[in-house]
Amino acid sequence: MSKAVASQISIQDVTYTYADGNDALKHISLDIRSNELFVLFGPARSGKSTLLRLLNRLSDLTEGAQRQGAIYIDGEDIFARGVDVHDLRRRISMVFAIPTPLPGSIRENITYGLRMAGMKETVLLEERVKQSLKQAALWDEVKDRLDSSAFALSGGQKQRLCLARSLALEPEVILLDNPTSGLDPLSTATVEESLQELKQSYTIIMVPHSTQQAARVADRAAFLLDGELVEVGASEQMFMNPKDKRTEDYITGRFG
Repeated sequence: MSKAVASQISIQDVTYTYADGNDALKHISLDIRSNELFVLFGPARSGKSTLLRLLNRLSDLTEGAQRQGAIYIDGEDIFARGVDVHDLRRRISMVFAIPTPLPGSIRENITYGLRMAGMKETVLLEERVKQSLKQAALWDEVKDRLDSSAFALSGGQKQRLCLARSLALEPEVILLDNPTSGLDPLSTATVEESLQELKQSYTIIMVPHSTQQAARVADRAAFLLDGELVEVGASEQMFMNPKDKRTEDYITGRFG
C-alpha cells in the first residue's frame, strides 16, 4: 500500500442514515492526505464520530443503518465485496475516548494483537513492544515494569498504552475519537506531542477534545454541523479566518 498518493483517503458523497430515519451524515465529500494530522470538529451530534467509524467499518455494527456513497483508501473501495474487514481494521486502527486496557500486563497488552496475527518470535515481539511504547511516548515510564498490570497505570498512561497497542500492528491510518477527553493538561500535552511525531509515519484523523486543541494540533481541519460538511481548510485559515459564518460562530463560542 503506497503512501505517496496525494490523497490517501477519498470520501465521496457519503450519507449515513440510522434505523430511525435520521441522517447522521449528509452528502459528505472529503479528501485526506497522507501523513497529515486531520481534525474533524464541531458540536455534539454533528457526525464526527460516525464518520470515523465509517472509515474502518465499525459502522457495520449499527443495526438497521444505511449508507450511500463511497470511501476509498489508497484507491480501494473499503465497502467493495470481498474486502477483509479484519485486515481493514488493522490497517485503519481506532483509539477511543475511554482507554480500555486488556486484562494482563503492559507487555501482554501490546503483544496480544500481534500473537493473534500469528507473530510468535520472542525477539520480534519484544522489538515491537519497545518500538510501539516509544512511539506512544510511554517507554521511559514503563520500561522497568512491563510485567506489571496495565490496570495500575494512570489515565494518561492507559490512553497511551491503547495507542501503543494500535501502533504495534503497524497500521497505515490512526483514528482518534476524543483521545484526551479524560486526561489532565500534562498528559494531554504529552499525547499531543506524540501525535506530531507519529504523523511522520502515519495518517492521523482525530476528533479533538475542544476547538482549542483542534487549532493546536491540526494540519488541516473540517467543520461539521448537523451531519453536513460546512468547511475544510488549513489550520491557520480555519481557525483564524474561516470562510463560513457558521464556522466563525462556533469557533468564537456563539453557539455549540
